[in-house]
Amino acid sequence: MDKTHSPAATDDRYKVLAAICVSAVIIPLVFTGPAISTPAVGRDLGGDQSALGWIVNAYAIAFGGCVMAAGAIGDQIGRKRCFVAGLWTFIVTSLLIGLSPNLLLLNLLRAVEGLGGALVLTSATSLLAQEFEGAQRTRAFSFLGTAFGVGLAFGPMASGFLIERLGWRALYFAIALIAVLILLLGTRRIRESRDPAAQGIDWPGTLLFTAALVALTVGIVRGPQDGWTSPGVLSLLGGAALLLAAFVAVESRRPRPMLELSLFRYPRFIGVQLLPVATGFSFIALIVYLPIWFIVIQGRDAFTAGLAILPLTAPMLVVPLLAGRMAQHVSPGLLSGIGFLISALGSWALMRLSPDGGLWSMAIPMLLIGIGNGLPWGLMDALSVSVVPKERAGMAAGIFTTMRVAGEAIAIAAIGAVLIGLTALKLEAAALADALVLPQGATVVASQIGAGHGLPAAGGAMQATVVEYAHRAYTAAFQDIFGVLAVLSILTAVVCIVTLRQPMMDPAPEAGAR
Repeated sequence: MDKTHSPAATDDRYKVLAAICVSAVIIPLVFTGPAISTPAVGRDLGGDQSALGWIVNAYAIAFGGCVMAAGAIGDQIGRKRCFVAGLWTFIVTSLLIGLSPNLLLLNLLRAVEGLGGALVLTSATSLLAQEFEGAQRTRAFSFLGTAFGVGLAFGPMASGFLIERLGWRALYFAIALIAVLILLLGTRRIRESRDPAAQGIDWPGTLLFTAALVALTVGIVRGPQDGWTSPGVLSLLGGAALLLAAFVAVESRRPRPMLELSLFRYPRFIGVQLLPVATGFSFIALIVYLPIWFIVIQGRDAFTAGLAILPLTAPMLVVPLLAGRMAQHVSPGLLSGIGFLISALGSWALMRLSPDGGLWSMAIPMLLIGIGNGLPWGLMDALSVSVVPKERAGMAAGIFTTMRVAGEAIAIAAIGAVLIGLTALKLEAAALADALVLPQGATVVASQIGAGHGLPAAGGAMQATVVEYAHRAYTAAFQDIFGVLAVLSILTAVVCIVTLRQPMMDPAPEAGAR
């Protein structure tokens, strides 16, 4: 009997599948859970909303900046080693975060945790592909996608339950425990694999890209507080542009670049890169900031806030799978465009957001956003490799993954900055109109709203009237953001329908193309 088809070998393969699927659950949990913990961390360790925002930003930047390098490391030293190293990174950093005495150390550890996420994500899919073939591989990857959907759908609710019952530190201890269970569950049965032709890591490209992403994100975060025309912010944004230009120059001269920039000659490829950026703004950023609104403005606990966004996240369990089936009969570009139009409708409906509104009044709009984003979510991975010649598919997938995580990092930072900036403008205008004296500057007040400790209703530095004005301004800023997201979703839908419905036209092969 062939050992690879023996009952024992089959059992080992499914234990590997279970371990990798659990890792797919933990990756969105490590992202969404800390976002919900932000007000609780603020009450415990202090910090304004921009400082607390780095709980999410630090992880997202490290993840986005290192994902391509992590893939190259896996090709060179082994995918199993990278997978195990990523899990150990989750374990150690999560335990240390749970013991962190201050916010600075927590944020630094979150950046290291982002590196662990990049190692786990890039190695998991390669390891799964080597264990299964044919129809079994297709089925295995469907389980992987479902597992990711479970983490995305129920991670906020589970995180909120832990935070509410046991405190925010328990969330990180739980992440460490899950990572330990993955190590015990199936990593011993995973076979090692590597790329014999691997040429090493593109360190100059990795460092330049990560530095550009950090400079851009810090500039966006500091903009509302320091002023967009302040020397510091202009230096950061200008530095990000220079670093990006240097990255392009370096990559265009390398024989095996991290990102093969010539792929951007294909208009459809550019259109596909827009998809993860659009979902980053219209979906991912809402997972981060809506729970904070429920906690701070409506006074709900962390568990209820996680439960409240279930209509937003739950569609990711089924809609991407349905989109894959529908794409057999309908153009993926048309389906993606329809999805963004549905999302625009949900965002438009949420412009009626109210501090006194019930959860049910927001459920349908959030459901529309979740369904709308679920359609392109289930199609864009396949689109990323189908719109370029087959021999460039591997590099196209790598570029797409980088754009996805980097776009999410920028979206989270941008929405947070705009939220603080709009809140400050609206609060200042209302205070001026009603002759209300603010005990602190409007920007300072705005940056404290999401921190969970800065706006006591009575007996503190701010009176109840100021709290009411600040909460009203924060909600009005959210309403404006939903209006902008509706417009962006409509524009993205138009781009999808126009560019991605066209049949693929392979250009003439390039000289020296690999």
